[in-house]
Amino acid sequence: MARLTGPTAALAGTPVGVQGHGVWAGRRQLVVRFAGEAETAVMYTAEALAQELKRLLAKTTFHSLAVSGRDTLGHAEYLAAVFAAWEPTLPVLLDTDGQRPEAVRDLRRWLRMLQVTLAADAGAALVERALHTLREAAGADLEHALVLDVTEQTSDGQLLRIVEQAHEASERVAVIVHPSAQAEAAGLDRRWSVLLEQATSRHADVRLVRRIPPPLGLR
Repeated sequence: MARLTGPTAALAGTPVGVQGHGVWAGRRQLVVRFAGEAETAVMYTAEALAQELKRLLAKTTFHSLAVSGRDTLGHAEYLAAVFAAWEPTLPVLLDTDGQRPEAVRDLRRWLRMLQVTLAADAGAALVERALHTLREAAGADLEHALVLDVTEQTSDGQLLRIVEQAHEASERVAVIVHPSAQAEAAGLDRRWSVLLEQATSRHADVRLVRRIPPPLGLR
């Protein structure tokens, strides 16, 4: 049981598995997942989590460590304390909704990849904050990616506009497009080939990627 002294956070666990979405989909990862409001949580001090990560990494091999869950950059101070107690020995991916761009600089020394996950039909204010986060990542010389979750309500125009905006924010960003669950279930038709062609004409690194669903795929 973690001691409740120093920086603490509510975690939904430190699962081991295959990344189900995003730029490193298919990679075997150790995950630090911050708990959402409806999830069962355990309180960890930064020191306790650092010790847990050391223990797990001594047992087997992973491609990387993924930091995910609710409001990851809202826990920047806590993560900095974890990484100060345990210097990461493998690449760290942090997945965020992109709404706290100012927190990127606090963690840049420990991150390899900063991934912004966004609904492809998100409103203008959410998109602008996400783009600001990508610009911060580019300025910090981090690898960075924009993951677009397409829904049934997403139009091709909305998706292509975000790709254009991502290119304006950073020419180095990897853009990952996940089709909706309904589209995947029905089988991806020619629309997706045409859409990918149009997106690639706007930004060179656009990838159409199927998710790896649970229980194998983690997020």
